[in-house]
Amino acid sequence: MMKLIRSLIREEKGQGMVEYALIIALIAIVVLGALEALGGQVSKVFQGIKKSLKDST
Repeated sequence: MMKLIRSLIREEKGQGMVEYALIIALIAIVVLGALEALGGQVSKVFQGIKKSLKDST
């Protein structure tokens, strides 16, 4: 019985996948935060481009 418990504690097959999932989740949170912070500025740039194109035609 102790052998089984020790083998279950030492088994690390799923550990790599969990680490990758945590890294991906962290990256997603950072990207969403950056988009939220820069969203208004990007919108203003595209509105300026749109206005410039409209004025030139």
